[in-house]
Amino acid sequence: MKRLLVGAGLLLAAAMPLAQKPAAAFFVYVGSYTAATSKGIYAWKFDAATAALAPVGLVAETPNPAHVWVSPSGKFLYAVNWQASDSVEGDTVSAFAINARTGALTFLNKVSSHGVKPNQVVLDPSGKIAVTVNYDTGTMAALPIRADGKLGDAFYVDQHSGKPLSDRQPGPRAHGVVFSKDSRFAFVAELGLDRVYSYRVDPAKPSMTPLDPAYVSIKAGSGPRRLQLHPNGRFLYVNHETDSMVSVFEVSTGRLREIQSLSTLPADYKGNNSTAEIQIDHDGKFLYVSNRGHDSVAVYSVDPANGTLTMVENVQSLGRTPRNLIIDPTNDYLFAANQGGDNVVVFRIDHKTGHLTPAGTPVQISQPGGMAFVKAE
Repeated sequence: MKRLLVGAGLLLAAAMPLAQKPAAAFFVYVGSYTAATSKGIYAWKFDAATAALAPVGLVAETPNPAHVWVSPSGKFLYAVNWQASDSVEGDTVSAFAINARTGALTFLNKVSSHGVKPNQVVLDPSGKIAVTVNYDTGTMAALPIRADGKLGDAFYVDQHSGKPLSDRQPGPRAHGVVFSKDSRFAFVAELGLDRVYSYRVDPAKPSMTPLDPAYVSIKAGSGPRRLQLHPNGRFLYVNHETDSMVSVFEVSTGRLREIQSLSTLPADYKGNNSTAEIQIDHDGKFLYVSNRGHDSVAVYSVDPANGTLTMVENVQSLGRTPRNLIIDPTNDYLFAANQGGDNVVVFRIDHKTGHLTPAGTPVQISQPGGMAFVKAE
């Protein structure tokens, strides 16, 4: 009996730290379009136990920070500055230092994006390189990141080239970038030319060079927009802005082979739509794509063996024009930034089905764009 009691005590002791472990708290940063009432980057403190968002407020007044990204160290935040008019300074990438106790941002510097209307900035997993893609000019630029978090001028710029395809694709329109986990490769979605480009990366030098061939072409009129890699690195997922589809590619040493393409919409939907953002959960079990027009999030299950997708459902985004999606660091929540609805909605992820259930209270922000998290101290 004594041995049994000792064993039970050990089990209880082992369980108690899990039960008493405090929920993680994060700051979530939301970039916005500043043509209306927004002034830049806003922050909320997020309680992952309750899904509650406590406002921090405006943390950086900066023009049109359409997309934001936090460094792997959690010490720095980077934002593109999408130009809205000649009177607004834009076409740049800005760097900020993060105060993880208060959520405050301190401006460090900004450099040229080497193009017009930069719409995304992404850091490689080593935190040494930032890549930005420019929508109006179809250029991508690779920027070195210094030890103090400041950005250097681009060490590599690639100008995509090709003939106009249609009124919606009037020439090069670079729109998304993703890095492999080992920082050896990067992939760029070229919306205007129906291509996905592959690059070889060396953050130590730093260097970035196109593979040969430099890109794969997909179906005419697709408009590839954003990308996500499966956590195992073997599959790449690309959502199409123009035809509301999502493609699956096999990845082998940076080279791509398309293996599947399927719709992001219900079969009976006949209205206008364009997709915006794509996210995959940290376990690689479920994929999510936002629909602007249908105003929903398409939910897919992922086959772990071959990477292919099966449509599960469409969940309403609870706002108009869901431009950006992001999954929080705990992998329990998906955030949807509804640009036309002027709100950010938090959904709890069902890890068995992928289903999204609204959690907490939506927060109001004029024309929200990209979002990023950092652990709060």
